[in-house]
Amino acid sequence: MTELLHDRFRAQAATRSEQVALVWKGERTTYGELDDSSDRLARLLVDAGCGPGDRVALLMPKSPAAINALLAALKASCAYVPLDPAEAPWRLARLLQTIECRCLLAAGPVAGVLEQALAAMPRNRAPAVGALDEVFAGSGVRAAFTPQDVLTAAPLADTVRGPAESLAQILFTSGSTGDPKGVMIAHSGAARFISWAIDYFGVNRTDRVSQHPPMRFDVSTFDIFSALSVGAELHLVPPELNVLPHKLAQFIRESQLTQWFSVPSTLNLLAKFGAIMDNDFPALRRLLFAGEVLPTPTLIHLMRRLPHVQFTNLYGPTETTIASSYYTVPECPSDEREPIPIGRACGGEELLVLDAERRPVPAGTVGDLYIRGAGVSPGYWGDSARTREAFVASARGGRGGRMYRTGDLAHRDADGVHYYHGRMDTQIKSRGYRIELGEIEAALHTLPTLSESAVVAIESTGFEGWTLCCAYVPAPDAEASVVALRKALATRLPSHMLPTRWQRYESLPKNASGKCDRRTLKDDFRNAAPLGPSLVGALRTSSDQTTRGAAGGI
Repeated sequence: MTELLHDRFRAQAATRSEQVALVWKGERTTYGELDDSSDRLARLLVDAGCGPGDRVALLMPKSPAAINALLAALKASCAYVPLDPAEAPWRLARLLQTIECRCLLAAGPVAGVLEQALAAMPRNRAPAVGALDEVFAGSGVRAAFTPQDVLTAAPLADTVRGPAESLAQILFTSGSTGDPKGVMIAHSGAARFISWAIDYFGVNRTDRVSQHPPMRFDVSTFDIFSALSVGAELHLVPPELNVLPHKLAQFIRESQLTQWFSVPSTLNLLAKFGAIMDNDFPALRRLLFAGEVLPTPTLIHLMRRLPHVQFTNLYGPTETTIASSYYTVPECPSDEREPIPIGRACGGEELLVLDAERRPVPAGTVGDLYIRGAGVSPGYWGDSARTREAFVASARGGRGGRMYRTGDLAHRDADGVHYYHGRMDTQIKSRGYRIELGEIEAALHTLPTLSESAVVAIESTGFEGWTLCCAYVPAPDAEASVVALRKALATRLPSHMLPTRWQRYESLPKNASGKCDRRTLKDDFRNAAPLGPSLVGALRTSSDQTTRGAAGGI
């Protein structure tokens, strides 16, 4: 494939310049305006010394300026690197040095953190800074170019094209040690997935597509480029709506969105607070979710209220470019215990379930999940050791090349449909039993008295080695005593898989991507007072037991 990630946008801008491309808080930007402004910004990047393969960092909140910035970086034959404006200054300085950033584009309230980050860097390694609004007024940051320069710059002629294998973006994800990993994404992999998804989902110029996550998460790549590649409208979702489920539902309704894509925790929130009415969102055609397991009761809740909507589960780590498998739910599940598959491989991808020697396991057997194909990342920026550990030589049989070791457990059924079984690093051994924490969570998800739940294991000084801990959020108006929860869970799991510590929350803590923050949960349980022998006995035998708040718990 010779197509670059932004090629289809340029084609749409050339033929549909008056069509609305972006909608943001009542502000509308046409394809022609977005193409022209990103051409001018690309010219300034080149004039600032950016060339093919250079990294351009983006430090700004979600906005039309952010979309403009990433397009400009791509047009200048650079890779864009979206960074978190809430990042600590020392960490931001470290990331900028890691990627050897040539230029940084800034907008919004980021002057303070950037000024501190630049002060923490050697002067000869600090990037040139471009301001896309009056972000640096009154600060000590000196901008290489200003918003006025963007307005008056001559557009960049698209004369330089890098190969399809060149980098389009670097997305930082958290490592298991806390050190960020810069996942390199090539134009070829991203453009291939966008092309497949447009065809599969039938995305077209009549669509109004949500852009819900921050740009530093790979799902945003799908939102942005699936819309801009076909001449559709991209509706940027204001971040403040994420904690206001009724306002979020109102946004979907009033924007007449035809496609919505988010992590399951957002859908759990909409369901928990009853924000979706029967036959709501009449314009909505597709609802996509990815990033973590969607509880089947939530899916049932949504499908009953939105019978006209197609629901699709997408699965895939950042390292394999947006998504690697899909499962479109054929009908509303009848059983809350029924798991939602991760499905079949997307076009150009292959899922492999292997044993410890990387040999294929039979259908129905749980094994380690590997992915190979067009979307596999070149690796981690500047980290050859981690790259060698995660990206390995392909297993025997099938297509050759490299494959990515996901760290997930899965099985495939006789029809070739894959099912997720949790993380390898969430598998523990306690009292001689091998326990998969994801299996406990799957059982908890079937309990109608809970709206959210998660299970973590913390080290124990006892003979069992690990203590199973459950964090949970009761469903509205539901009786959710610990004894009642354990009793219900005991009908679904053997006794050695029942959590012994429980902690009630108003809502589970989330990390920056909107997923459950399991590190925080572990810290909460470690810091809470442990159960004494008498309380453990009472928990196992009492007819009723209540919990304390998140700061304590039992």
